Amino acid sequence: MQVVKNIYKPVTADILEVIDETPTIKTFVVRPRQPIGFQAGEFMEVTVPGVGEAPFTPSSSPNVKETIDFTIMKVGRVTEAIHRMRKGDTVGVRGPLGKGYPLDAWKGKEICIVGGGVGGAPLRALFLALTERLDDFKKILYCYGARTPKDIVYKKQIMEEWPKIDPKKVEIRLTVDEGDETWKGNVGVVTTVVRDLGLDLASSVAVVCGPPIMMKFATFKLLELGYPESSIYLSMEKNMSCGVGKCGHCMLGEYMVCQDGPVLTYDLIKDKPGIWD
Repeated sequence: MQVVKNIYKPVTADILEVIDETPTIKTFVVRPRQPIGFQAGEFMEVTVPGVGEAPFTPSSSPNVKETIDFTIMKVGRVTEAIHRMRKGDTVGVRGPLGKGYPLDAWKGKEICIVGGGVGGAPLRALFLALTERLDDFKKILYCYGARTPKDIVYKKQIMEEWPKIDPKKVEIRLTVDEGDETWKGNVGVVTTVVRDLGLDLASSVAVVCGPPIMMKFATFKLLELGYPESSIYLSMEKNMSCGVGKCGHCMLGEYMVCQDGPVLTYDLIKDKPGIWD
């Protein structure tokens, strides 16, 4: 498959579908006019002509070649412009950029995924990539938290479809900060379901993605349970901007997150200032 070589030049992509995930989050299914491949965890810059661009990690399976999903929360000028877009509109896409998850290095291991809020977007790409080669891994435990039941991203998939993939190898744990009359599951922050994992930590890796405060306490919980620092993978894309190491906005100690990450293990960055900012 052809891969776009000029990382500075966006490829035009047609919006095929817009899916309302929550009151503030939408998934945009786009079809680039040139093939763009990616690996789970890599990111791309999405451009709105006349407005600007912002980095987003695709949320679809890397094995789907014709289209790419971007799940985007409305939080600023570029994302507000994207949220106003509809089927038939076009955006620019450039990438892939950065480094993703080392799936081949995880063969034979048990995977614990901990996510919150829109952090479920890059984790969806990872989860799909893992389950599409499920024989390579012993078990996948997916722990996800949202503020309320209405804020659960990919609600039908995560509650109805994913638990049926292979109940012996795939386990889904959900929680919300605040329940309602429809909610029958766990109530509490995501760390309340990160317990009694039933995993062999000596042969396991953990992946964390979500709001910084959630990532902080989820990481501390995993360390408390016995995960080595080098086995905890963090998605650190929050401060990325240009995507190519020029603006310096995502500098984390000696690391440039957009180039050295966004996936970085905790042992590499634990002593860097402001990692949870």
